[in-house]
Amino acid sequence: MTVKARRAAAADVSAMCRICSDGWRETYSGRYSEARIERTIDRFYTPQRVAGEIDPAPGWDGWWVAVDDAEQVVAAGGGGMTGPETGEIFVLYADPTRRRQGAGTALLDAITAVQVGRGAREQWVAVAEGNDKGIPFYEARGFIRRGTRPPYETDEPEAADSVLFWRRLA
Repeated sequence: MTVKARRAAAADVSAMCRICSDGWRETYSGRYSEARIERTIDRFYTPQRVAGEIDPAPGWDGWWVAVDDAEQVVAAGGGGMTGPETGEIFVLYADPTRRRQGAGTALLDAITAVQVGRGAREQWVAVAEGNDKGIPFYEARGFIRRGTRPPYETDEPEAADSVLFWRRLA
């Protein structure tokens, strides 16, 4: 199976929401309450929000998807520039049933290429402490642990700090 990354389109929104929601559930089940998981999904991965974020905007390079040979969306993600030479990955999820097939790497490579084209010389990603899917993925791609920060846009009492990872770009 070949996986390739491309910019997301409106027709991809339903699959993107499903993948990100399923990914959140699988990643955080047992770590966070079911109510907290569903609140997060309802906040970030609704069709209305995702559709409204398809295209690039200041600080956001738009959504990307990875598709298989049958053009089925198998992963979704996005990032943006947080400084003149600094890119960041904001979201990246692969369909839990399709992990370890190159989709996440294809997305990371595509988003990174956009950021390098915009002048990025370094890249960051924040991953929830204890995320046993995301942390090994980023470490295997050269990211180095560089500290922690509070989780993004949440006042959830059970939210864990995010681990910051960094890597130098060519």
